[in-house]
Amino acid sequence: MTSVLIAATIGLFGTLLFTPVAIRLFRVLGWGQRVREAGPHSPRHQEKTGTPTMGGLVIMGSLGFAFLLTSLIRGRITATGLLVLGAGVALAGIGFLDDLLKVRRQRSLGLGKAAKLAGQAAVAVLFGWGLVRLTGASSELSFIRNTGLDLGALFFLWVFIMLAAASNGVNLTDGLDGLASGSSAMVFAAFVIVAFWQFRHTCSVLPVEGCYAVDLQSSLDLAILSAAALGAIAGFLWWNAAPAKIFMGDTGSLALGGLMAALAIATETQLLLAILGGIFVLETASVILQVVSFRMFGRRLFRMAPIHHHFEVLGWPEFTVIVRFWIIAGLAVIFGLGVFYADFLTRGGVT
Repeated sequence: MTSVLIAATIGLFGTLLFTPVAIRLFRVLGWGQRVREAGPHSPRHQEKTGTPTMGGLVIMGSLGFAFLLTSLIRGRITATGLLVLGAGVALAGIGFLDDLLKVRRQRSLGLGKAAKLAGQAAVAVLFGWGLVRLTGASSELSFIRNTGLDLGALFFLWVFIMLAAASNGVNLTDGLDGLASGSSAMVFAAFVIVAFWQFRHTCSVLPVEGCYAVDLQSSLDLAILSAAALGAIAGFLWWNAAPAKIFMGDTGSLALGGLMAALAIATETQLLLAILGGIFVLETASVILQVVSFRMFGRRLFRMAPIHHHFEVLGWPEFTVIVRFWIIAGLAVIFGLGVFYADFLTRGGVT
């Protein structure tokens, strides 16, 4: 538990102290946000143009440093932890390239969809191969535990779907100050609990009904990594909350979404992520429904998608939308953790 607290503390102070430095540096470099032309045209949104972006570099740098330093202090690190961190860093690289192209082209469009998906696919294949080959992880589909359905070679396709869906889901949610970062912090807090709970009830130490067939040290590493992410995002949110002084950009949103998916795969809670990250599912579903409705019926289901912009167009103040969506994100996390714990109890688990 001490290692988890150390990682969270280092991550927190890393972004809390170094984000102001990044803000000044990014302004000098001209790394400013480009507001999409089709977005809300309120004065507040137009004021966001030029706000430093690519804050995901600070988040990933802080959480990576926190995780590695904590591992050095405890004298142990696992391949699973490194693979999950590596997936997040690789997706941050794709997001950084996307953000950099936006800045250089002075427009809100960076990498093409095909290039983004190709990069995500490469990361997914390498991550999936590493888990199966280097750590002996199962290729079964999982909900709260493995379901017994071995996906075989389709496991790599499933990993790609998870990483792409989660990273793009967070990316779609990242449209209002602090919305994506605040919601992400709650999901990573849930993974701290999930991974640490598995560590305390692993079958290798406590072979009783309800135990988890996961590696002891890998579970602790994943709890530490989740705590580092939670701390880093919390520190970043101090500067990203409305009115934001810096945005995470695609660098941050793709990395955090991918990190969530990688954690879900490594903790064998793949489908549980759809509940824990319910806010991201809602945002993604609103975009899909908007596109389907317009193409099939020639009319838009929402005033604007993703759905948080719909409420803005209806006249809700930006801060009201953010806080209410945080409430939804929190309820989804609480419900997901409830489902996780209920499974433990129904299998005869004891605290």
